[in-house]
Amino acid sequence: MEPIWAVGLMTGTVLDGNIDVAMLKTDGERIEEFGPYVLAPYPGWIRTLLEETLRQARVWNFEGPEPAIFKEAEEALTRAQSEAVRELVESKGMTMADIGVVGFHGQTVLHRAPQKDRLGQTRQLGDGELMHSILGTKVAYDFRSADMRVGGQGAPLAAAYHTALLRGAGAAGETAILNLGGVANITWWDGEGNFVAFDTGPANAPLNDFIKSRGLGEMDRDGALGRAGTVDEARLARLLQHPYMTAPYPKSLDRFDFGASMADGLSPEDGAATLSAFTASAVGKALDLLPRRPKKVVVSGGGRHNPTIMSMLQSRAGVEPIFAETLGWRGDAVEAECFAFLAVRVLRGLPISFPGTTGAPAPMCGGRLAE
Repeated sequence: MEPIWAVGLMTGTVLDGNIDVAMLKTDGERIEEFGPYVLAPYPGWIRTLLEETLRQARVWNFEGPEPAIFKEAEEALTRAQSEAVRELVESKGMTMADIGVVGFHGQTVLHRAPQKDRLGQTRQLGDGELMHSILGTKVAYDFRSADMRVGGQGAPLAAAYHTALLRGAGAAGETAILNLGGVANITWWDGEGNFVAFDTGPANAPLNDFIKSRGLGEMDRDGALGRAGTVDEARLARLLQHPYMTAPYPKSLDRFDFGASMADGLSPEDGAATLSAFTASAVGKALDLLPRRPKKVVVSGGGRHNPTIMSMLQSRAGVEPIFAETLGWRGDAVEAECFAFLAVRVLRGLPISFPGTTGAPAPMCGGRLAE
């Protein structure tokens, strides 16, 4: 297949109020060209609606009928994201007819990893058929459900794209990709046919929630609070005893599996320092699980903007953190680009999850296609 232009969408679970939209020219195996990328802000009312939707999702917890708010939020976010796609495409002087497929991840409202005695469950809000009707372009969506129906974790899905990036950069074995979103995930590739990916632990979600709960803004901007604080080493040591830290992969997390309550009773500065240290230390534990411990991690996602976390990766995880931009990548765009890439794989019938990433029994095609 010749490379085609695809658009990828991502809105993370930290709910920063933005839709990540990126264009990518790809055949689903290699990256031909990076297109434009934009953070498109949600209207304030949609962000408020999504925050309430996440709250109700946790109460629902896959028991009984879905909350009525899901339908309202799904339509609102689908229409907003469709408009963001059209605006980005037109900003490049193109029309939707020039786009082969849109990768629409949707908004994760709840994710429950599988256990020995039950399949996992996941719910992303996003109406692919509605987006298709608005844009008139093929839309790949619902990327995770098929994997979970056969016992997979449904996450992380970035490994196929991360591996394409590593291959393009000639980086393998000694270098892994670390994404610091609401949750942190890592991808390691041996340079041949084997790659591994899993969620390492929390990243921005508990820290952001902690800062918000103290009325100090949306995040620890520039890592200033964490840098001014002192890590509660005894508490950190207890947190690192959590069985998830040493559990074998494949494994995945919900955004709320590790919460802001981990810093209860601490000052804003010490709480931010302790949560930042936990994120970095959990990465270190994860690196110990890999077939070969990398010396460097290429960091993407919002967490790389926090210098305190980045320095703690060196001091507490024992690894050299490198900004994605150092390799010519766009660290804020990687997740949206990923779903453009995966959409093309869905279009081609190529696998998007693997035994070494989600624990699927075999390489799995997934996603649904509205066409």
